[in-house]
Amino acid sequence: MNGLRLLPWSGPEGKPCYVSTDDDNSRLSRKADEIEALQLDMGAQLLGHAKRLLANEKVGVVELRFLACRLAEALTDALRVAESRGGRLLAYVEDGAHEHEVDTGHL
Repeated sequence: MNGLRLLPWSGPEGKPCYVSTDDDNSRLSRKADEIEALQLDMGAQLLGHAKRLLANEKVGVVELRFLACRLAEALTDALRVAESRGGRLLAYVEDGAHEHEVDTGHL
C-alpha cells in the first residue's frame, strides 16, 4: 500500500500526524495499531460507564459535564481511527488488491 496513514495522535499545535510507508508491519505502523486498539477499548469502557452514570438520576451537573468531555474525547479518537482505517481501505482497493467480478447471472 502506498500513501499516507493518519496516525492516532496529534503533532505540535494539535495538527494531524501522518506516516508514509509501504510496510503495514513497520514498527511505527504496529505502534499506531496498538494505540488505535487501546483508544477504541477505552471508548467502549467509557461508554459502559456513561450508561451506568446516566441511569442514576441523582448525578450532578459537574459529573455530567466531566462525562460529556470524556465522551467527546473518545468520539474524537474513534473518528480519527475510522478516518485512518477508511483511508487505508480506500488505498488498498485503489491499488487493485480487491478487484472482484460480480456474477450477475440468473439462477
